[in-house]
Amino acid sequence: MTVNISMVEPLLPAQNDQLEDLSREVVSRSALMGGRLHPHSQGGIVELLRLVNSYYSNLIEGNSTHPFDIERAMRSDYETDSVKRDLQIESFAHIKCQQQIEERLSVEPQVDPSSPAFICWIHRVFYEELPAQLKLVKHAETDEVLEVTGGKVRQRNIKVGSHVGPPWESVEPLLDRFGTFYRRGRHHGITPLIAVAAAHHRLMWIHPFLDGNGRVTRLYTDACLRVIPLGGYGLWNLSRGLARNRDRYMKALARGDAGRRHATDGRGDLSNQGLIDFCRFFLEISLDQISYMDSLLEIDALLDRIAGYVRLRQEKVISAPTEQHSGLKLEAAKMLQAVLLRGEMTRGDVAKESGLARSGRVILAQLLDEGLLVSRMPKGPVRLGFPVHMATYLFPDLYPAHILG
Repeated sequence: MTVNISMVEPLLPAQNDQLEDLSREVVSRSALMGGRLHPHSQGGIVELLRLVNSYYSNLIEGNSTHPFDIERAMRSDYETDSVKRDLQIESFAHIKCQQQIEERLSVEPQVDPSSPAFICWIHRVFYEELPAQLKLVKHAETDEVLEVTGGKVRQRNIKVGSHVGPPWESVEPLLDRFGTFYRRGRHHGITPLIAVAAAHHRLMWIHPFLDGNGRVTRLYTDACLRVIPLGGYGLWNLSRGLARNRDRYMKALARGDAGRRHATDGRGDLSNQGLIDFCRFFLEISLDQISYMDSLLEIDALLDRIAGYVRLRQEKVISAPTEQHSGLKLEAAKMLQAVLLRGEMTRGDVAKESGLARSGRVILAQLLDEGLLVSRMPKGPVRLGFPVHMATYLFPDLYPAHILG
């Protein structure tokens, strides 16, 4: 079969002042977020947002597993109901896949996220962790039940909603073209961010796998934003914005799918204007999420919310996350606030912040038991943790809180 590579063109929208202005704003405002907190405290938020990313990315696909239940899965605490348990495993698989991506980018600094090999690797890593039932997909037109093999591009034609994917024989050549055009280091200046937005759509359009394309595309996009690199990224979450604007996301994807409308609408088979519209949506959602998280990371307000959380725990307005503990002493607020500001502290220094003698170590032990403080070593220094039961109060509206009561 002769493949018409132009069927996926244009891969980058024609020069557009509005997109360039939006991109500059995303870059500058995201970078400013990176200076808000101590790096160790930022690291705890990045870990929390991996969980949040999993929740929202799966929510886009119609699978809703609350962050509280995802956190339980991370402790190997699974539901007895097999369907709910499988969805917990799926969410945890997303987190582990994102962690592996970040680790690989760290140890292989020249790896190219846009290469077909890397994209297939993302798919394989994600599917290796899924239960057997979630590896099955029903073909939309034949009703056949097919098993998805992780990392293997599709060898069937597909239709997802109104989108008809390109013929299966064209997937590998199109991925090669994709990888060549979006390869790491090819674009410069403000263009890389616009290219990431365009690549997000074009990978969804190619739809290279039988299933899992949405999740893989969002994980791929996350990798690209880290590779640019986009300063401050990781402290805000793209999937949250996409999920909370799901209808707009689907409509923007559909506009990007549109064919060329007239002679001046790009040089390929697809609409240049449609791609501009999608990229504008992508960048606007990014700015929205940056604004949201930036407002929550304002240091004085964050310190106040920590104190407010401890006060509600002390008054038992908020129930304890475990049966072992009940309320929190008010002195815990000083301890948590000090660790937030300093990033990492010895256990002795944290206990001293309470202003109490022996009781300070008792409070410290409780904060460690509840995950409000965490440490890499049994007796090592501690940094702030952001468990779900506290994060919903520190970061209002980050995710639905109704399940927590």
